[in-house]
Amino acid sequence: MEDNRRAATARLNFLTLDPVAPQDVRPPILASWVRSRHWNLPADKITLPYVADPDKDLPLTRSAGPVLRRLHENLDGQPISVILTDRSGLVLQRLTADTELARHLDKVYLAPGFSYAEEFAGTNGIGTALDVGGPMHVFGHEHYAEDLEDLACAGVPIKHPLNGKTIGAIDLTCWRKDAGSLLMALAKSTAESIRAALLRDSSTRELSLLEAYLQTSRRLGDMVIAIDDDLLLMNAKARQSLDAGDQRAVLGHAAEILSHGGTETILAELPTGAWVRITGRPIGGRSGSGILQISPHSAGVDLRSQASGHRPPPRPVLPGLVGRSAGWLGSSREVDNACRARQWVVLSGERGVGKVALARAAHHQNSPGGAFHIVDAARTGDGFAAELDAELADDSVQALVIRHAECLDADGLDSLAEALYGVLERRPSTPPWIALTLTCENGDTPDLGELLTLFPLTVDVPPLRHHIEDVRDLVPHFLNQLSHGDLTCAPDTMQQLLRSSWPGNTAELCQVLKQVVVRRRRAGVITPADLPARTRAVSRRSLSQLEALERDAIVHSLLANGGHKGRAAKSLGMSRATIYRKIHDYGIQSP
Repeated sequence: MEDNRRAATARLNFLTLDPVAPQDVRPPILASWVRSRHWNLPADKITLPYVADPDKDLPLTRSAGPVLRRLHENLDGQPISVILTDRSGLVLQRLTADTELARHLDKVYLAPGFSYAEEFAGTNGIGTALDVGGPMHVFGHEHYAEDLEDLACAGVPIKHPLNGKTIGAIDLTCWRKDAGSLLMALAKSTAESIRAALLRDSSTRELSLLEAYLQTSRRLGDMVIAIDDDLLLMNAKARQSLDAGDQRAVLGHAAEILSHGGTETILAELPTGAWVRITGRPIGGRSGSGILQISPHSAGVDLRSQASGHRPPPRPVLPGLVGRSAGWLGSSREVDNACRARQWVVLSGERGVGKVALARAAHHQNSPGGAFHIVDAARTGDGFAAELDAELADDSVQALVIRHAECLDADGLDSLAEALYGVLERRPSTPPWIALTLTCENGDTPDLGELLTLFPLTVDVPPLRHHIEDVRDLVPHFLNQLSHGDLTCAPDTMQQLLRSSWPGNTAELCQVLKQVVVRRRRAGVITPADLPARTRAVSRRSLSQLEALERDAIVHSLLANGGHKGRAAKSLGMSRATIYRKIHDYGIQSP
């Protein structure tokens, strides 16, 4: 009881950005709370994604089924729920004999089809166990969402017996008051029983694939990957040498290489620009199942092509751009390659991610002296059509960006397609390179219809929050442009900028720094106090104008009172409880 009270106090302090005593909360729980806040999860309610018809015909569910049913029978009506999830935290099965507990679990959506991944549900036995990759028990107020504070849960990841990869989780959930030390022991033994069942049910083909993978990994020093329908093995060298984008590219080649029934080798350029030799060897006589051996290669020669030839080696980041993250570099190289091949491309992404900057940099890389023009489809009336006709009629234009194609209606898209077909007929040998930008909001991509036939490639430009580490390079880059090298950023200021979610992306970051230069400081070192109030908050939702004003007032009052919430509340004429609630609601970071 005392431990739960300390956890409740620690959680309240954490949510109101007050200091948390180390002895009041376990380090894994505190780390999970930090991750939950990073994902901007509300602590006062739980909202989860739902899959109406999850795929339950999996090796995991088939092997785990008998184990879970035996456990459920042995529990004999006790208020303990047995829950099986996939590797993402999606609930596949729930067995609960106690009616009251079942009703409560339905109320908090701990039911088949709902995802209890930590990024959606916050700190909990399922999601946190999957995130840390090991057993995790979460009791009462240790849960991030207060809807779960009456529960206790013990979650254990389920590892595939052949490749050691996490394929799901077993979770035992009961009332907080009924929790005991045996709950975790029972969850661990259940996970081990499921793992043993998976090994018994493994096919001969999977065992043959595992044996071939181990032999190849021991014999050669190359990167090795084994692939089957439900199996993916990757040795340490492959994991260390290939980032996520390169791994996806290699696996994309695997289906074609392994489909021919014999050993085959190709050379391929990866998103990071590296060239590799990929040798595929089918195992078990089944298409798509086999061993991939990957080794570095210095020249881009396709072994399957009868015509020999060499492509230029991979080039560094495009001129005028900064950022070293894999996602940003991957997008940059795709646009660079498209421009080099004169292949028309659609650049898709949120507002302010740098779509036009990417196109401009790729053009300057490949045609430094060529004319680069921009037309905006958001122009009203006949302005856009007239400007487009003029640009396409100008033979000196080597590159053209058509911005905001999402603003065109069906007739506008048809007219644009007709104009582009026209320039291809008029300039068949030397058409301009054309990039079309699409601003996608809330993950929705506008439908371009038949226009897409002219643009064989779409490059998704990542939002800044997905390559937030590049802020470390972007800030000095922008400050050098704005202050001619006379202004730098203090380390704690940089940390504040890294914690922001940047809904306006790179354009918003540049605007914030410009605001600092214009209103506050032209030389010296930027401190956190120099930043606009909105950068001190990680908003969990869109704010009205009035709410944004209130948020800024709270931030300014906290700064003026040295971070003391009581004095800040008094100066604003609100209670201490109210300012705590609003600090949490607006996601305000303490000074």
